[in-house]
Amino acid sequence: MSGRRTVYEIYWEILVYCKTPRSFTAIINRCDLNSKTGQEYLEFLVAKGYLALVTEGQKSSYHSTSEAAVYISLFSSLYQKLFDATPEFKL
Repeated sequence: MSGRRTVYEIYWEILVYCKTPRSFTAIINRCDLNSKTGQEYLEFLVAKGYLALVTEGQKSSYHSTSEAAVYISLFSSLYQKLFDATPEFKL
């Protein structure tokens, strides 16, 4: 599949990348997002319980929750069935 990523692919990329705690800046850089849309995606994933925002002192990081593992698994399975390929980071 080529072209623009769907919102579901972007969610998958963010959740996979955040299996290890990541800063906002690291996420938007790695997932190739601008800060406005990146913030919207992160807020949505936090609100749904797929990401946890952890603050230690003045540093904040995002970490995928156990609920995210369900989404990652389901999305990967569906993507495999639709495109005969596993989802990958586009960068």
